[in-house]
Amino acid sequence: MKSIGKGNLLLVLFSALLGLPAWAQEPDSARAMVNERLDSLFIDEVENQPGERPKVLHAEPLYIDLIRDLGARRGEREWNLGFGITDHLGYDVYEMLIEYEWAPIDRLGLEIETPFRFHGQQRNGAYFGDVVKPVDRMESLKLAAQWTFLVDERRSTSLALGYLNELEFSAFDSFGQPLFTGNLYNPFFIAAKRWGSNFHSLLYTGPRILRHFEEGATHVRYDINANLHYMITGTRNFVGIETNMAVEQGDFDMTLRPQMRVGIAENFLVGIVAGIPVARESERFSMFTRIIWEPAHRKGH
Repeated sequence: MKSIGKGNLLLVLFSALLGLPAWAQEPDSARAMVNERLDSLFIDEVENQPGERPKVLHAEPLYIDLIRDLGARRGEREWNLGFGITDHLGYDVYEMLIEYEWAPIDRLGLEIETPFRFHGQQRNGAYFGDVVKPVDRMESLKLAAQWTFLVDERRSTSLALGYLNELEFSAFDSFGQPLFTGNLYNPFFIAAKRWGSNFHSLLYTGPRILRHFEEGATHVRYDINANLHYMITGTRNFVGIETNMAVEQGDFDMTLRPQMRVGIAENFLVGIVAGIPVARESERFSMFTRIIWEPAHRKGH
């Protein structure tokens, strides 16, 4: 993605200067017209790059993120570093992830991710009931693909199908004995729509089927992740909320994740997420930060 070109920005500013008398009489309407023009230029520059297939600009959630942009273009790529802390009853969970995603062809995104999880006893040293601190481990090896099968520019809508496979590693104290303890299968569906120039909605949903190798047991959970964001005029910055809902064996869990994303440079962004559980008994408040770096788009590679 690119920011508004200097020539287009100068055109908008020059037009605003020519309309100074109108600004003095109707400041709100004039400001709204300039904001609308800025949004139009920014969206057009993202969606209609010369020589590239069209795509629709969507705000991407920060906690359960996508496998590249919807409608990804060949040569796009992105590095992510994530850091988080979650307050559980009796212990804290520290998360870290390293993620690389890229588009080998138009509208197909691929991803490889390795998350880590560490646990620390809370400062008061207290444990509650039968709570036992889990073991530290490199959590898994995640491989995922996402295909955007519909890009509807007129309705500002994109639809995608994807699949994520997650091989779970054993804990550090028994690493390699065995190497993998289970496999998670996660097909998913994504529907996203931009409403006007600034409001973005997105649904990410699908089953998570976890197979434990040693026990031979299978656990099924269904996830529904609903998102609503407001993107600031003429930028990639946004504020919004991500709602992570899960149904497993008749039990319903939901976490609200208010969030914001800020562009530090043209290809460098930082996202901050808070986690507020609504119906979870053991998990309390959490924080997560995602650092996003997009190397230059390599056209034709």
